[in-house]
Amino acid sequence: MKAAEFHQARKFADTTFGLIAYVEKGSGPVALFIHGFPVNGFAWRDVLDDLAPARRCIALDLMGLGYTEIKADQNLGFDQQATMIAAFMDRMGLSQVDLVGNDSGASISQVFAAHYPSRLRSLTLTNCEVHDLWPNAMLKAAFDQFADPSIVVGMKAMLGAPNIARQAFASVYEDAERIPDEAFTTYFEPLLSSEERSDSMRRFLNLGNLKVLTSIAPQLRELKVPTLIAWGEADTAFDLKSPEWLKNNIGGVKRLIMVPRAKLFFPEEHPKLMSVLLQEFWRSIA
Repeated sequence: MKAAEFHQARKFADTTFGLIAYVEKGSGPVALFIHGFPVNGFAWRDVLDDLAPARRCIALDLMGLGYTEIKADQNLGFDQQATMIAAFMDRMGLSQVDLVGNDSGASISQVFAAHYPSRLRSLTLTNCEVHDLWPNAMLKAAFDQFADPSIVVGMKAMLGAPNIARQAFASVYEDAERIPDEAFTTYFEPLLSSEERSDSMRRFLNLGNLKVLTSIAPQLRELKVPTLIAWGEADTAFDLKSPEWLKNNIGGVKRLIMVPRAKLFFPEEHPKLMSVLLQEFWRSIA
């Protein structure tokens, strides 16, 4: 999926949280994809293309990121994001989904699973925040960087020079050269379109979410939803103890797959691999 198709396909679900932007492709059981920071649903573009023959694939934009429209004072915590997903599903008439998350989207997916287990057929988590095992030094530096309003100036420079963006985000990609120029444009343009949107982007990073993730541990241990953990083992953002914690503390885990050399955003870099892993997992639990 190219950026032009992504923009043309965008729709909005009118919820109590605001207008939630999403794209969808394909038919069949619904698979709902949740992106991380600071990207948006476009990160799942090639996975949606691959899986469309077998699933009705929906990728939404979280509050504070992408093209979703919210109030300036909207709470952007992981718990509120999870409640938003439930409201989105209600608005779309979706009773159950196969939920797939990456980065903060996978952390929000954990919260959703803890609070709304009956609404999941399956859960797939890739590299993300886990319990109390974050932030590491790299993430702490990122939090400090985005706390400074001058980050907006730097991102505007990246918007006009994708190679600068590649350099800035090299630590979270195995090979940032795989990422097309239009991806960085699609990610950054909405975040920089107004002061209000830039502020929401910066507010998305909130260490208060640490408390949210530690609080749901009891519900995760009782979770019976079939769960796949696919983890890029070269990730610089999240500790390698994290997938083991998930494996040992989510009741429904069926498989943990470590992906050699892969980093935080490997589902975007290796969409064919992600699609194969998902299809194999879904077949195994059918």
